[in-house]
Amino acid sequence: MHTSTSTSASHVAHRFRWRVVDIVVASVIGVAAGVLFWLWGLAWPGLDSVLSFTPGLSGLLAGGWLFAGVLGGLIIRKPGAAIYTEVVAAVVSMALGTQWAFLTLVWGLVQGAAAELGFAILLYANWRLLGALTSGALAGIAVGLLDTSFSSVAALSFEARVAYFVSAVVSGIVIAGLLSWVIAKALAATGALDRFAAGREARAREAEPSDAA
Repeated sequence: MHTSTSTSASHVAHRFRWRVVDIVVASVIGVAAGVLFWLWGLAWPGLDSVLSFTPGLSGLLAGGWLFAGVLGGLIIRKPGAAIYTEVVAAVVSMALGTQWAFLTLVWGLVQGAAAELGFAILLYANWRLLGALTSGALAGIAVGLLDTSFSSVAALSFEARVAYFVSAVVSGIVIAGLLSWVIAKALAATGALDRFAAGREARAREAEPSDAA
């Protein structure tokens, strides 16, 4: 029994150990997402004005800064992947000249930790839609709390802050959660993720019909 327990623990440790390819791909995801974060920041004032007809509705835009952690977690499938990719994205966005300067890194750390928690509470065992939505929802909660407490949103009325918070959570679920899951599946289908569990699972699903035949 002792040998079986040791073997099981060794298997888990090996499964969660970061490889060089994990670091490289997570970094690429983070850098690419950081550029998109920066572009989203440039578009934000115009998009915010479009949604200004309902105070607080701009929370729907929050997911545009949350997807890096969820996508990184879904692809790398290792503890720390979500927070790593989100922080790298925040640093890249900040380096490119985001209007929120150093606060971008603070938000990135909190958002990444929240996305990480979404996978952690499912014991890093659910990389399907549920895991993505949970991670996205918690990231949305994190940015909703941050923005309604420490940004210009905090000056809005209570009702508008509630609307912003709810909108941010919805955005986290849809943009960061659902969209990241769709992107991960699409990448896996192309063969780009064949060195990862996500890619191997996609290949196994493709092989099932022919095997049955």
